[in-house]
Amino acid sequence: QVQLVESGGGLVQAGGSLRLSCAASGSIFSFNAMGWYRQAPGKQRELVAAITSGGRINYADSVKGRFTISRDNAKITVYLQMNSLKPEDTAVYYCAAGGITYYSGSFGVRPDYWGQGTQVTVSS
Repeated sequence: QVQLVESGGGLVQAGGSLRLSCAASGSIFSFNAMGWYRQAPGKQRELVAAITSGGRINYADSVKGRFTISRDNAKITVYLQMNSLKPEDTAVYYCAAGGITYYSGSFGVRPDYWGQGTQVTVSS
């Protein structure tokens, strides 16, 4: 059984930083893609950032220049460094892992697994 365990959410003031981590455990050697999605109250879940096993990266336009995704393939772990946080970044952040899905000239995660979600709250 594969599990994705997230950590690092919390409450921060606007302009602050947080770092999310997501570690995979169980019978898995690697994922073609890992990434982060978020869902704010009353809104659909949206892609924040995705990274392939080869290091190709895609960001949502709303986080470009502020967020950085990285992964450690040996540890099957993905990270999301979030800087210059804004109140509109407030959401539950979900880790996803699986294959790659392509759309509109970009890509995201075709999830086989989801993390449990971690709350990120940015106060103004």
